[in-house]
Amino acid sequence: MSDPAAEAVGPLVRGLAVLRAVTAAGGRRSAGDLVRDTGLARSTVDRVLSTLERLEYVRIDGRDAVLAPPVMELGNAYLAASRLPALLGPAADRLADALDESVSIAVPDGDGARFVHQAPRRRAMSVAFGVGDLLPAECGAMGALLAVDWTEADWARWRERRAADPDLRGFPVAPPGAAGAAASFTERVAAARRTGWALDDQLIEPGLVALALPVRGPAGRACAVSVVSHTSRHTAGSLRDAMLPRLRETVAEMERIWAEDEARSGGAEREPTGTAERARESKLALGPEFLQSLARGLGVLAAFDGHRPEPTLAVLAQATGLPRATVRRCLLTLAHLGYVTVRDGRFRPAPRVLDLGFAPLNGLTLPRIARPHLARLVDRVRDSASMAVLDGDDIRYVARVPTVRIMSVEITVGTRFPAYATSMGRALLAGLPEPERAGRLARAELRPLTRRTVTSPERLAALLDRIAHDGYALVEEELEEGLRSIAVPVRDRDGRVVAAVNVSSHAGRRSAEEALAAVLPPLREAAVAIERDLHVAGRFVRVPVG
Repeated sequence: MSDPAAEAVGPLVRGLAVLRAVTAAGGRRSAGDLVRDTGLARSTVDRVLSTLERLEYVRIDGRDAVLAPPVMELGNAYLAASRLPALLGPAADRLADALDESVSIAVPDGDGARFVHQAPRRRAMSVAFGVGDLLPAECGAMGALLAVDWTEADWARWRERRAADPDLRGFPVAPPGAAGAAASFTERVAAARRTGWALDDQLIEPGLVALALPVRGPAGRACAVSVVSHTSRHTAGSLRDAMLPRLRETVAEMERIWAEDEARSGGAEREPTGTAERARESKLALGPEFLQSLARGLGVLAAFDGHRPEPTLAVLAQATGLPRATVRRCLLTLAHLGYVTVRDGRFRPAPRVLDLGFAPLNGLTLPRIARPHLARLVDRVRDSASMAVLDGDDIRYVARVPTVRIMSVEITVGTRFPAYATSMGRALLAGLPEPERAGRLARAELRPLTRRTVTSPERLAALLDRIAHDGYALVEEELEEGLRSIAVPVRDRDGRVVAAVNVSSHAGRRSAEEALAAVLPPLREAAVAIERDLHVAGRFVRVPVG
């Protein structure tokens, strides 16, 4: 291919700079700050943000641009194409369960270690890093292992970065004091080369110890896997003695799985299943503020997946529906910026793609995902909207956006109500597998909360069957006199009902039929939007529902 810099797509370069700056700021940044961060003109920043908003990668909250879950599809494209979470993640999860310790997988990214899989333990003191986070190589055991393969040019870049950024300001997740680990880095790399493993004895922060081994894959690719503990459970030495044999077994299993996958694929294209819908949509001019070439470039990046981990130019053109010349210029630009690598006419996304919005969102919860959609729903229907999850035999409110009325429904996050008497509870119960639903109904104490509360197990079972069929629940004055509520389920990537959203109002304002006609369509649209964001955010990261 020709010189990438000479053919770089300017709007794509500038758009990625803005998106990277919002990411570096933790996921929220004002347009004025982005002008200072990037050195771009205000009009350019505004056009980039307008385009990213149309693509739903950011939402505008007052003066700030805020990263939105759909932007995670870019990082998902890298993670899927790398195949590491799919191939090696299950073995890491099994090891974490067997050892009752956190296990991480990281890949080299410049002079850093980028996390691509996490199997954490739920403890008061546990690893706080997430998928997509980047640590400088000198901080921790995995970086020392990955640096074993560095060339002299790599070491020169590391020394240059150390001189320019001694306090690690370019690594937002590096804890305070971590910069001191650089003093022993070369010695630790030499020890890792000699022994084949590396220890982190509280290098990142006090109390944290880790043991890491390299995983060698096909074609010279490598990553590192580590077991992380706390000094309340292990010293660095006892962690090594206790975990090294089992970690070596897991590494051998990972290398076998990786090699077998490569042998099966043989470098051939697999049947594509994903689409780059945003790239196709971007062929339409969406107004003067829409940067079509930025949207197309992001669409090309999103087109990578596990079915085409190293596609050719022709395959990417077919996947995106864009002309080959357009895709070629996008790829040249992405390669120039370090987001794509090229080998023998095939392209692979690089770990740096995770710098485009993924890392700040790796800790998203379902309530955080839902709130912007609930707010838009409230603006449309002019009534309060909520989200709840099952908690025992109750529902527990996890998100709520009230409306402003003289008579309104006053409920706060954390409020609990009996599931059987609420619309969200019935939507959740209706989504359970039949045996579990029957078991819950058999043990439930169906007390009358108003004169209209359904307390007959048979009638309630029939109602749940109907709700499961119709896809919504309507409850009229069963929880409280005068209160009407309509709810629909929210499903995860596997189709399981994990939450419900509702709209509550006073029953006296209109008939049930009028309420359904006015509320149910936008309520369903909100649920679909929440599900879409949840499916993107939860592809490689666990999203807590409560």
